[in-house]
Amino acid sequence: MKKLVIAISMLALAASAAFADPIRDRQALMKERGKIVGGLSKVAKDEEPFDAAAVLTQLQALQANAEKFDIDALFPKGSESGDTTAAPKIWEDMAGFKAVEDKYLADVKAAVAAAPADADALKTQVGAIGSDCGTCHQGYRIKKG
Repeated sequence: MKKLVIAISMLALAASAAFADPIRDRQALMKERGKIVGGLSKVAKDEEPFDAAAVLTQLQALQANAEKFDIDALFPKGSESGDTTAAPKIWEDMAGFKAVEDKYLADVKAAVAAAPADADALKTQVGAIGSDCGTCHQGYRIKKG
């Protein structure tokens, strides 16, 4: 009986994965990422006060977001068309795309590990993270009209 329950559970999980919408899923992650980076940028630009605990919480949320960004699941073949701004270059240069995302994750992890003690330290970290975002958007994203 246990084997039957396990088998049914695995089939249900596989079926739910098959019906996942990678375009919608990656857009949701990127929207969340943008919101977090936007909040950190406001602090780095002195538009909002620096609070070390709040900044660390946001950086940790950014790391969790980056760790959920499974490129193989979010950018399968066939998801390059439809309501997406993902450029065809992603599928033409998957290794390069993954390298950019890996650098981004490494920079986010470094920012979390460093736990910025002041706005100046945060500015440096947000600069590196923002540079990673810009690299990806310039090479692997279609600009909206």
